[in-house]
Amino acid sequence: MHSAHFPLLIGRRLGAYSIGISSTLQGSIRAEPSLAQGQGRPSHGQWDEHMEHSLETSLVPCGKDKYISKNELLSHLKNYNLYYEGLNLQLRHREEEEELIVEGLLNIFWGLRRPIRLQMQDDNERIRPPPSSTSWHSGCNLLTQRPVAKPATIPDIQITEAEDNPTSTEEEEIKTTEDDTPQLMRTRSDVGVRRRGNQRTPGEQRRIKRHRFSINGHFYNHKTSVFTPAYGSVTNVRINSTMSTPQVLKLLLNKFKIENPASEFSLYMVHTSGEKRKLKDTDYPLIARILHGPCEQVSKVFLMEKDQVEEVTYDVAQYIKFEMPVLSSFIEKLKEEEDREVDKLMRRYTSLRVLIEQRLQDLARCHATM
Repeated sequence: MHSAHFPLLIGRRLGAYSIGISSTLQGSIRAEPSLAQGQGRPSHGQWDEHMEHSLETSLVPCGKDKYISKNELLSHLKNYNLYYEGLNLQLRHREEEEELIVEGLLNIFWGLRRPIRLQMQDDNERIRPPPSSTSWHSGCNLLTQRPVAKPATIPDIQITEAEDNPTSTEEEEIKTTEDDTPQLMRTRSDVGVRRRGNQRTPGEQRRIKRHRFSINGHFYNHKTSVFTPAYGSVTNVRINSTMSTPQVLKLLLNKFKIENPASEFSLYMVHTSGEKRKLKDTDYPLIARILHGPCEQVSKVFLMEKDQVEEVTYDVAQYIKFEMPVLSSFIEKLKEEEDREVDKLMRRYTSLRVLIEQRLQDLARCHATM
């Protein structure tokens, strides 16, 4: 078989991958003088080697024993970036050693039902109060991030004198000695005001600064630092297409200093139709997001507890949003159809049994007359 016809033959056999494989094989042929310049007919082993190399370089893994052609993935990626044109959710891609790598931000929605434990000590370094260490991005409506230009000094926290009006005794005014010193805002739900001096002792100020943090304006103590993100709020992590589901989970938990083990959580692809599919450990979340399309009105990636969520298949999801009377009518129709099929089978095998019995009787009479 002539070498020039080989890419076309491969394209017919592999269907959707023909274009990508043909171009890759042609590039391989141009790079090999003995094949491109007609210096002898290529052996069967050489063609096998070229074909195997072409398949490896033109396919991108998207799960265990699941692959997608590089051209098809790039087509999905183009549509994805057009949808997010001008936004920071656009993805970039590059090739390293003929391997296509896509990287960028992935939106992950919080779907937790139980509180999570927040780590307030990072190794041996104490976490400072500025919200940059516990920010949940704009999706969770937490305090915005701001860099700390220099070590913060201990804030001088003062409480205004309480008046006779009972409502005024619940309000406090916090003053700091420097403009860039982090402020610790109090809420009415936090603690009550005690009548005391205008200035706290340095020890009390250090204790407050070390132990009190705020999320959404509510204070909690790091010794009992538990928090439940609002259901459906969004955050994001920067990942690439080679990172598996456990790696993305670990990255997300480390980003927010969550002490809960990653084994408690899973990532789910949730559709508006009600379909809910768990991403396997061998899946690549960024690839899955690209293949499901960019529109989060159709599908979202959720972080959920493993023991709190049950997967919903596409077939089941079609009936989830129907009212109970409609579902009951479906069940009645299915039961009627089942009864008809049962009657049909019974009549069929009854007639077969009659024929078999009649044949046996005929054979018995034949043997008796012989």
